[in-house]
Amino acid sequence: MKSTNKFRKLTVAEIKELISNSCSCDDWGRVQVTEGFDPSRCINVTFSGDIRLGSFGKSYTDESGVSVMCGIINAHIHNCDIGSNVLIKNIGDYIANYRIEDDVVISNCGKISMHGFSSFGNGTEVAVLNETGGRSVMIWDHLSAHQAYIIALYRHRVKAIKKMELMIRDYSKSKSSDTGIIGTGSRIMSCRQIRNVRIGPFSHIEESIKLDEGSVNSCREDPVFIGPGVIMEHFIVCSGSIVTESTLIDKCFIGQGCVLGKHYSAENSLFFANCGGYHGEACSIFAGPYTVTHHKSTLLIAGIFSFMNAGSGSNQSNHMYKLGPIHQGIMERGSKTTSDSYVLWPARIGPYTLVMGRHYKNMDTSSLPFSYLIESNDESILVPGINLRSVGTIRDAQKWPVRDRRKDPVKHDQVNFNLLSPYTIRKMFEGRELLRKLKAVSGTGSGSYSYNNMKIKGSSLEKGIELYQTGINKFLGNSLIKRLENINFKSNGELRKRLAPDQSMGKGEWVDIAGLIAPKQAVSKLLDDIESDKINTIEGVAEAFRKMHGSYYKWEWTWACERIEEETGKSVKDFTAADVIGMVEKWKKSVIDLDKMLYDDARKEFNLSSMTGFGIDGGDEIKKLDFEEVRGDFHSNSVVAAIQEHIKQKSALGDELIKRMNSFKN
Repeated sequence: MKSTNKFRKLTVAEIKELISNSCSCDDWGRVQVTEGFDPSRCINVTFSGDIRLGSFGKSYTDESGVSVMCGIINAHIHNCDIGSNVLIKNIGDYIANYRIEDDVVISNCGKISMHGFSSFGNGTEVAVLNETGGRSVMIWDHLSAHQAYIIALYRHRVKAIKKMELMIRDYSKSKSSDTGIIGTGSRIMSCRQIRNVRIGPFSHIEESIKLDEGSVNSCREDPVFIGPGVIMEHFIVCSGSIVTESTLIDKCFIGQGCVLGKHYSAENSLFFANCGGYHGEACSIFAGPYTVTHHKSTLLIAGIFSFMNAGSGSNQSNHMYKLGPIHQGIMERGSKTTSDSYVLWPARIGPYTLVMGRHYKNMDTSSLPFSYLIESNDESILVPGINLRSVGTIRDAQKWPVRDRRKDPVKHDQVNFNLLSPYTIRKMFEGRELLRKLKAVSGTGSGSYSYNNMKIKGSSLEKGIELYQTGINKFLGNSLIKRLENINFKSNGELRKRLAPDQSMGKGEWVDIAGLIAPKQAVSKLLDDIESDKINTIEGVAEAFRKMHGSYYKWEWTWACERIEEETGKSVKDFTAADVIGMVEKWKKSVIDLDKMLYDDARKEFNLSSMTGFGIDGGDEIKKLDFEEVRGDFHSNSVVAAIQEHIKQKSALGDELIKRMNSFKN
């Protein structure tokens, strides 16, 4: 914490001892100290400007167990307020215009300084999606993925966007200062240059080359680490993040729990909760929560992504014509690219789609989620809905919540992890109808269908309709069972009362605003409230997003109820126990059918072809034994066991509701 001690001028005896310790100052009258100050703890120090010094009674012990007494050794200190029990030693140039709080260690650094006023990265305009700046987002300390999404992509709401930008400007002005801060408990070791950077509590910065114009928003619960070789300019790094191993950053926001390392390079990009960037390059990207890229040859450019994994050599192009790099791409949540994939922007890829190969035509698969987009003989082939039966998709959905690295008690991004939601199910409804229309227009016996510069095989179209219907049945059944759980009904009247939605919010279209899934109506209301000044603070905007996230399940039923009425052709006001039983039976079949598909997909990982390369110096039996030692047996595999358990649990859940319905059906 910042020292609260009262300060006094140095005594004559203290000045003499400081001078005898090779310390110097043009005007000792401008140096103030707290009671308990020990001049013997300052050795070979040049003081200039206004100085305030705490007491240095303790010692600092590093990770190797080496202990050094706190104090200032071999340094030039200019215009600094230094707290108690600080260790500063071996500063090559100087530390100037900083408030250094208690228990900080600064060792073997070059220059740490403030030059004029700075807003510490706040208010920096980041040119995401459009390199020419048409969708620029001003960053600030607590920027959320959802606020950035609206600022970048809701340009048609001009008044609301301008008001949010004004809020960010006002916040940036409030944080501007000509004095930097190094927060309590921070460690800064062997760094060459730190200029105009605000460093939060318990930060650990080691061997960085250059940090310029930025904020390190560390906290006790979730410190920030900035490691060797890092160069960052015009940046904000949030709690729990790691930037290390010669990573290069220019005009970027790095959200909570991110890891950027292994020579990663990023400019004009936004990274939100739990993103990971290694080896590759990012240019003007909007990396929503859980965007991950691992490979040296991978370039992500001018696109928006979330819950995305980029395969090696993934690339996109935003420079189609002569007017410059103005084209953008949208890859909706959960999409993946395989090795050596390429997509020509502008394009929009639907949620949970796997992109394989190189695609040289502009395409839009946003109404066909959970698909494969495959290149074959320079043609783009779409296989709708097939990713619903992929065990990899389910594994991804299960791992994301487990891999949430954020420990900060205040989360900026409100992340909804649901694989099936009104957002994705709405797209399944759209996809089902779209495929039916294609079939009706082209005829039942057609071998393939053309759609948005892609081809869909006849068999794939039929399977896509079936898979989307299965997904719809599963989601609507889930919502129905959740709505009716733990209630013993005595009559159809009681049942109907419970089925009636509690409010109108939730009807119509839902959107995914970079991790937060909400009704479009709720987002529009937020923008209306900003325009009318009902919400007029930047904190108020963040609170609105938190409330949206917290209302998800309440609003989900309103939407699901509408769809149930559409699917059954019957109002819930007229529902009986028999109608519920019919829906639950459909639900049970969809759950079991999908789980069996996942089970069969998982089995492929244990067939003979998957054992190629195992048992290197033996026959088939050695190959099998080696494989099982490394990968395990199919039936004991945790994913396989989870699928089998899921079938049992869901069957029991459905049977329990059917039993309750049967108790009064007649």
